[in-house]
Amino acid sequence: MKPSFQQYYGPWALVTGASSGIGAQFAELLAAKGLQLVVTARRQDRLAALQQRLNAQYNTQVVALELDLAAADCLEVLQQATADKEVGLVVANAGLGFKGLHHTLAPAGLRQMLDVNVRAPTLLANAFAAPMVSRKRGGLIFTGSMEGLFSVPFSAGYAASKAYVHSLGEALWHELKPAGVDVLVLAPGATDTENLQRQGFDPQRMKGLMTPKEVAALALEHIADGPIYVPGPQNRLTAHLIGCLPRRVRVSLVGKGTQRAMAQNRRP
Repeated sequence: MKPSFQQYYGPWALVTGASSGIGAQFAELLAAKGLQLVVTARRQDRLAALQQRLNAQYNTQVVALELDLAAADCLEVLQQATADKEVGLVVANAGLGFKGLHHTLAPAGLRQMLDVNVRAPTLLANAFAAPMVSRKRGGLIFTGSMEGLFSVPFSAGYAASKAYVHSLGEALWHELKPAGVDVLVLAPGATDTENLQRQGFDPQRMKGLMTPKEVAALALEHIADGPIYVPGPQNRLTAHLIGCLPRRVRVSLVGKGTQRAMAQNRRP
């Protein structure tokens, strides 16, 4: 008999960037599936509220861990917090990005982005995959981006960091598949999250935004369909059409589209 989601990916799941957006929805949906959770983010107040709500609504154990994934010791803190827990699913969701001309961005912000978007998922996979391989079950979900599919002018560093995540996840998908460990890189398009707003966009001005719940639910539904999953039929069509273009044409088109979106959808 095929094992249930809880049996295959449980009993514990680790979700980073869980205080809002897609990460919070991952936590909600996994709790509904009966998994126990370790949720991390920098905002302890948000995590505490999530912990209390999920405990009450789903009667499941939730450990809230205030953690900055840009910190040098973030992996050690995570390993210590999960040492006595069988983590069958890791959702490396935390991420941040910036829009604008690359040479105008603050170096400190770029360093933080690289730590969170690149270093953290690399170390998480390295640390948590081995026990899953031993058990011959489990899963890794990396939150990438449609921007990771292309070079994106005016989002150069962020797109490059997500391209790294895509490459990492695809390779791990091949490495871990024989051991029964599923790997999925989630590549959402524009989603109504705080990260979108932090980049200066006004969700009210944007068309075709997906909700964080839609994106997270589709990822869990397609966790065994790796290595890359783009949620939303319009997003998949767009990715396919852009991917068919010659490289120079593609970079120019994406750059103009990004610049136009920045101009049209900025907060007043």
